[in-house]
Amino acid sequence: MRQNLFGVCRAHCVLMSIWGIRVMKSELLDRTRSVLVLIDFQERLFPHVHEHQRVLSRIDLLVSAAKLMQVPVLLTEQYPKGLGRTIGEIREALPETRPLEKMDFSCVSAPGFLEALSALRRDQVVLAGIETHICVAQTALDVSSRGEAVFVVADATASRRPLDAQTALERLQRSGLTVITAESVVFEWLRRAGTEEFKALQPKLKALE
Repeated sequence: MRQNLFGVCRAHCVLMSIWGIRVMKSELLDRTRSVLVLIDFQERLFPHVHEHQRVLSRIDLLVSAAKLMQVPVLLTEQYPKGLGRTIGEIREALPETRPLEKMDFSCVSAPGFLEALSALRRDQVVLAGIETHICVAQTALDVSSRGEAVFVVADATASRRPLDAQTALERLQRSGLTVITAESVVFEWLRRAGTEEFKALQPKLKALE
């Protein structure tokens, strides 16, 4: 029986390899290993993505948690001359964080991005941003190919068209990346209830719709 089960599992892994599906070890987020990357939340594009107010509430939660638990944050901007600067809510929350400007859709090609990421020595990369199927997806796949564990926050990413976002998230999951929600990220960073950090974040957690 055990040999049969082993054979089935081995065959399943072989098929997944043939189909191009990567098998990756699942793990919890650790605040001491994490970096939060906010991709292209810019003034002229953000109001046009699907359910942008829902996305904004999740970003508010993630940024608040990251600041409270000393998780570093990286910001990027795609062609700011055309798409505008980072939205005011994020700039006000992270006044000392300077966005990295880029023309390539993947953040990995942005000048200074890999240097900033490597300098942090964090191997869990939490991604949120717009648009899901373009800059977020390309960044996620590029970062994953370098060996870091990538966590894409589904309810803190968006596209103008819901189908584009849904298709991209499904593709990322099939590629072996972790798709997660903002609340899950925060609870994994917290790990336990009753702490001062938990109490500080409770109002924002309760306010989620």
